[in-house]
Amino acid sequence: MAVAGVLVAITYQEAAASVQGRQQVRAALVDDIRRDSAITDELAGQLELLRTQLTSARDEVLAASAVGQRAADVLARAERDAAAVAVTGPGLLVTLANADPTADEDPVGGGTAQEDLRGRVKDGDLQVVVNALWAAGAEAISINGQRLGPTTAIRFAGEAVLVDFRPVTNPYEIRAIGDPDELSNAFLDSPEVEVLAGISKTFGLRFEFAEREELSLPAGGIPELDSARPEGRDAPAAEPDSLPGG
Repeated sequence: MAVAGVLVAITYQEAAASVQGRQQVRAALVDDIRRDSAITDELAGQLELLRTQLTSARDEVLAASAVGQRAADVLARAERDAAAVAVTGPGLLVTLANADPTADEDPVGGGTAQEDLRGRVKDGDLQVVVNALWAAGAEAISINGQRLGPTTAIRFAGEAVLVDFRPVTNPYEIRAIGDPDELSNAFLDSPEVEVLAGISKTFGLRFEFAEREELSLPAGGIPELDSARPEGRDAPAAEPDSLPGG
């Protein structure tokens, strides 16, 4: 019995040490992410400043002629639709948050390292909210300050949720610009939102929404242009790849 007790104690200590090692590695990765995110935020601020200066110079040139002014109006509408400019207005603020942790923190018997995913907000939950807001008539949407554009993806990578390839953390604030009353009514009438509300109640997720008189959303990233053709014309036929020596 004494030998068995010693073996149990050694096994427990090794398991605890293993968990502690994983926690240290995770803490180091979190520090790296925070440091890289700070650098990215600084570069994004510089980009926004340069973008503002470029826009100001462009508008000044286009305003010098009637043709340029018409082009500026078309461009302004396209920029709003592509989430390329910041917007401000009334709308709806939706908050999703993980359930309060209740798991045993015993490093061997189970704890936060074995957190139940059912008590966490996943990418699909955010997708449901965003799609319901678009369907309700939202003009612009952001998640934790990340603006959603035509090509923005919401994905689950490991333990992190990525919006436009940038991590966002709990709690998740989804801001939508539009008429608050119309957004609220149409949003709540969505069957998907009703299902999400039921899931949130069952697993303890925080799911709240509130109308706001003024919300500010930043500009989104500029998508890369892979190909383009004049409007109203058929795309040119693709030429066959040339063979070596042919």
